[in-house]
Amino acid sequence: MHGAFLDRASIQELIENPPTGQAPLVEELLSLAEQLQPTGLDFSLQRVDRITSAGKLGRASDDRILPNYVPLDFDGDGWLFLEYGSYMATFNEIVNIPLDLVALALPRSSLMRSGVSMHTAVWDAGYRGRSQALLSVQNPAGFHLQRGARLMQMIFFRLARPVEQGYQGRYQDERP
Repeated sequence: MHGAFLDRASIQELIENPPTGQAPLVEELLSLAEQLQPTGLDFSLQRVDRITSAGKLGRASDDRILPNYVPLDFDGDGWLFLEYGSYMATFNEIVNIPLDLVALALPRSSLMRSGVSMHTAVWDAGYRGRSQALLSVQNPAGFHLQRGARLMQMIFFRLARPVEQGYQGRYQDERP
């Protein structure tokens, strides 16, 4: 069916047995059994960076400048304490979106219940790479976060028909 969410079995099939000539839908999962949900796939934390400078976004691609980031160190047990503020979260998983799918991601509800939000974008048909999201700690008491924690759930939609040309932007094949 076109224009529908992919279910658990469809996602698992595209990871374990992708169509000939295609990469698995998602690679470098920590545990498919734990991350696979009824209508999506949880993504787990690899790294957190503090944003340390201003960014810039103009109309032209040349007028886009990303801010500087400084990676934060996890303690010996793999934990971080995040103070109130904004951070860049990088995930373990690498996605390979085929030309007949698009994906969106939403934060897991435990973040919201802890006073933390996550902001994501669209994963276009044809995009390949390791994903990132903006993590905003609004809780004035801060937030503790462990490496490998599942932070967001990606949901996949089948397009009415495959696009002729997939994503060609500057973040293609990114591996931050």
